[in-house]
Amino acid sequence: MQTDAQTTASGSTPATYTSFVALGDSFTEGMSDLLPDGTYRGWADLLAARLAARAEPGQDFRYANLAVRGKLIRQISEDQVDVAAAMGADLITLVGGLNDVLRPKCDVDAVCAALESSVERLAPACEQLVLMRSPARRGPVAARFLPRMEQLYAFLDDLAARHGALVVDLHGAEVLGDQRMWGDDRLHLTAEGHRRVAEAVWQTLGLPPESDWTVGLPPAVRPGWAARRTADARFTRQHLLPWIARRLTGRSSGDGRPAKRPDLLPYAPLPSSED
Repeated sequence: MQTDAQTTASGSTPATYTSFVALGDSFTEGMSDLLPDGTYRGWADLLAARLAARAEPGQDFRYANLAVRGKLIRQISEDQVDVAAAMGADLITLVGGLNDVLRPKCDVDAVCAALESSVERLAPACEQLVLMRSPARRGPVAARFLPRMEQLYAFLDDLAARHGALVVDLHGAEVLGDQRMWGDDRLHLTAEGHRRVAEAVWQTLGLPPESDWTVGLPPAVRPGWAARRTADARFTRQHLLPWIARRLTGRSSGDGRPAKRPDLLPYAPLPSSED
């Protein structure tokens, strides 16, 4: 349940959320925001830590993260949505569909139908549902699939309006398309990218901003030819070829992998994980 706390400068009183459930794929799992122990942090963990810090004294903040890398929207709808709805959290975030539209063959109408089914079950089960226009690394791959993404995001906007959900427009943020915001696999945001996403969601919830998450990076210094070729070869060897192999064999990076944080439990991260 939400309670009132901390009046903002505009005079409005933002909600204090006491529980948060995140649904999705690798983006919500936190790849590639790698911690020293080999686990991933990501924007959802960062957001949970900040929300936990706003909890009233003596009140436990609870957090679950059901995300599993590689999942398509149908799998998210089937495996995560009803579990999340049953938890009765104040805040739920749902991000999915980008894995679908980036595949060579994709029925965008089917993706939208699965998204709609998910929202219809989640919206009544929480105080606030948050959806996102997922970010994309600027380049030829994103450009190729842009019509699909635009169709998906237009549907998402309409869906949110019908169900009282908030939409965080990450795709429209120029800085999140900057190639320097993306990890070596060129599929997942860096730690700085995840930090900005957490701030974007925070502000969309009407909470006091801590930074301008849309501000651009300093001018880029283009690497030399040899450095670019070396990076391309490393990317092909470490990421592209394994991805192709999984596609050819019908496997996913998330096969057999459990949810990141499957239970809605008290969340009090160590200071080192809140930075």
